[in-house]
Parts: sequence; C-alpha cells; structure tokens
Amino acid sequence: MKLWSKAFADNAPIPGEFAFCVPDAANHVALSSNRNPDLHWDGAPAETRSFVLVCHDPDVPTVGDDVNQPDREVPASLPRADFFHWVLVDMPPGLNTISAGTHSDGVIARGKPGPDTLVGTAVAGGLRHGTNDYTAWFSGDEDMKGHYFGYDGPCPPWNDALVHRYVFTVYALDIERLPVEGHFTGADVRQAIQGHVLAEASLTGTYTLNPKLIR
Repeated sequence: MKLWSKAFADNAPIPGEFAFCVPDAANHVALSSNRNPDLHWDGAPAETRSFVLVCHDPDVPTVGDDVNQPDREVPASLPRADFFHWVLVDMPPGLNTISAGTHSDGVIARGKPGPDTLVGTAVAGGLRHGTNDYTAWFSGDEDMKGHYFGYDGPCPPWNDALVHRYVFTVYALDIERLPVEGHFTGADVRQAIQGHVLAEASLTGTYTLNPKLIR
C-alpha cells in the first residue's frame, strides 16, 4: 500500500493550516485553522473489507515539568510517548481519499462530537471517530475540557528541543466493522486491529513551535 498527501511530503513539515497551534511572537503560540490534511491511498489487497486511520505523535514528553516554561527547554534526550491526534474507523473498502478540511476545520472548544462522523454516514453504516488525546490534555481546563473526537492537529511544546513527528497510518482490515464502541481511543484501536491487518501504509509529517528550530 501507499499513502500520500498533497499538503506535505513524507518526512517534511506540516503546514500551519493543518495544526492546532502556530507560532506567535507575542504569546509563543496562537490557535490555528486546525484543518485535517488531505490523504490518499492505493494498493490495498482485494480482500480488504474496511480501513482504519490513525495519526499519532511518538515524540510527546513523558515528563511535563519543563513543558512551555519560560527560560527552560524540554531536552531532546527526554523519554517520549505516543499522543493520538486522529482515530477513524470503519472506512469502506471503496474509499481511498479524504479531502482537506472535511473532518476538522477550526479549533472547537470542548471538542467535536462523535463517535459518528458527519462525513460518510450513509456509507457502510457510517465512519466512526475515536477520541484523540486532547481529551486528557484539556481535562483540567474548565474552558476546554471535553471529549475531543476526530482530528485535532499538532501543538507540541513551544520550548521542545525536538521536532515532533506526526505519523498517519492507514490499515487495510479483513473485517467490516471494528469491535470498539463509544469513546474508544487510539490504544483501543491498536489492540482491536491485531490479527485483522492485511496491509498498511504510513506518511510522516514534522512540526515544531520552537522558534530556534523553525526553518
């Protein structure tokens, strides 16, 4: 299988249009248009019965003491963990493209609704979004806390010495409906697809809010 986007090349920077935040000289960061990028794939096996899409950042700091703190830096050597930005399941086998901005267009305080999507609801029983990890990130913020379904783009620490990677992966499955329900997460989906993956393809974009690292 092959996965690509017109918005960015593999291992190249993701444009700010598709990020949750962009750099801001006065406040370090500002909210962005937060649109999902376009994605296209082909080469799936003939036996494919559905697709799953997962986007994760494997470079999130495991310790938050230095995150977004003035006059401090998150060291590149700090151990990192996964942060899920998009989980989409039950895409029908005839689908091979997602247009830009169709699943996210703007930052929505308290998150977009789900798990049913507004896109493709008449196809194969409907596509379903999982919750992304902004759900946990904003859980202590009274203005922002909620269930964040679907895509929400990059917003790495503005003082991180490491440029973050955002890995979009499409999985071709041998089942029509993934056995996850309700507010399922990226971790839930990774577990549920075990033993059902016929093929997969990935595309990696990079992003930073650190002025020292922006090219």
